[in-house]
Amino acid sequence: MWLGLLGVAIFAVTLPMTRLATGTAEAPQLSPWFVTFGRATLAGALSIVFLLLTRAPWPTPAQRRPLALAVLGNALGFPLLLGFALRLVNSSHAAVVIALLPLATAAAAAWVMHQRARLGFWLSAGVGAGLVVLYSLVRAQQHSGGFALEWADLLLLGAVLLAALGYVYGAQVTPTLGAERVICWICVMALPVTLPGALLTWPQQPIATSAWLGLLYVGVFSMWAGFFAWFRGLALGGTLRVSQMQLLQPFLSILAAMPLLGEPLELLTLGFALAVVASVFIGKRLS
Repeated sequence: MWLGLLGVAIFAVTLPMTRLATGTAEAPQLSPWFVTFGRATLAGALSIVFLLLTRAPWPTPAQRRPLALAVLGNALGFPLLLGFALRLVNSSHAAVVIALLPLATAAAAAWVMHQRARLGFWLSAGVGAGLVVLYSLVRAQQHSGGFALEWADLLLLGAVLLAALGYVYGAQVTPTLGAERVICWICVMALPVTLPGALLTWPQQPIATSAWLGLLYVGVFSMWAGFFAWFRGLALGGTLRVSQMQLLQPFLSILAAMPLLGEPLELLTLGFALAVVASVFIGKRLS
């Protein structure tokens, strides 16, 4: 349970650290493209060292397709859409939308692995998604006077869907490949894209030290070390039991954003986060 909590805490800080790395639309720092490629390149370099030290076997042809799809979802798609979204909204706002990830992962598993889920699960998923849409509409009304989804919310929903699919395809090969090796091979397989991408998108303007530290965190911890703690916790304590720790993630993200970014604790955001997490909790109970 402690390893599961450590993994969730590491992932929770991803949102404020990504915003620290990319900056805002008014004060941009590293581009979302460079953050995406750079974090995966850092994780890929660490993965090569780990795979060599553990003498890991090469993935079989049957394992490579799910791993390639996980690369598209977890190494490229999720961080890229998240980076662009966090230039437009604060990390507390993003935490409410990302709270849907456990339900989205369960729904993706039902679709990809043809697992059946109860009607109550789908109702909970619909309620959770509806709460996120309502929250986004209310925030848009407060900020711009319009009653419509913001572009950032669509980016965040896309990030959730891509991450969920990446998790499911990674889970397909975990029993045969090993949990830690799955994330390592995902990062290594992404290197032919991420390494040239990082070099091509290297920033030409001066970048604040805090942005580089944000990139270092998401590359070393969010993309790599966090999965070691998370996967090991799931293996030791059981997936159903330890995965409940994910319910804490949006609140940890909101709390982390306060000292790191100076974001205020808004009751509206906290209330919707509680409601979404409640729908996730009920949905996981009924899945």
